[in-house]
Amino acid sequence: MWKSFAAITLSTVACAAIAPAAAQAHHTGGQQLEPLNSEQVREARRATRKFRDIDVALAAGYAKASECEDDPKYGGMGLHYTNKALVDDGQLDVTRPEVLVYQPAGGGKLRLGAVEYFQADADQDLATDPDRPSLFGLPFDGPMLGHNPQMPIHYDLHAWLYRHNPAGMFAMWNPTVHCP
Repeated sequence: MWKSFAAITLSTVACAAIAPAAAQAHHTGGQQLEPLNSEQVREARRATRKFRDIDVALAAGYAKASECEDDPKYGGMGLHYTNKALVDDGQLDVTRPEVLVYQPAGGGKLRLGAVEYFQADADQDLATDPDRPSLFGLPFDGPMLGHNPQMPIHYDLHAWLYRHNPAGMFAMWNPTVHCP
């Protein structure tokens, strides 16, 4: 679908450009949102726990796709590592997130904070959304523009499985995350 892996930046970058507050409110409604499907949350944690070790994530095909992302008003996300094969297969599975989101930790280490699920929009039309995916009982954000000319219109959903997010488990931005 994309010409090159370098074209895959991060779906979260668009959030800053397309009203992050509106996108965040979609999943939080202005308050803490508990997962609607707790079993899926447990499955996702069990399957991704191993990726707390960045070397395991790299060996599994994840590669750095962005520098540390933050916003002075909404907080941050961190560094995004994308698995091109999972993006390209078009399949959504709570145990196989397309993107891992790490935050900088002391000593140059990275700490896994969230996972992100990504799916290209089938008709590439921002005005329609009959193919809006969902996981955890929640609809994805989007459709939204790609973040560069090679990235398609898409949907995404963040899940803060490894770092508490006061804005809600499925909010895009975490007010406690800050980039150096």
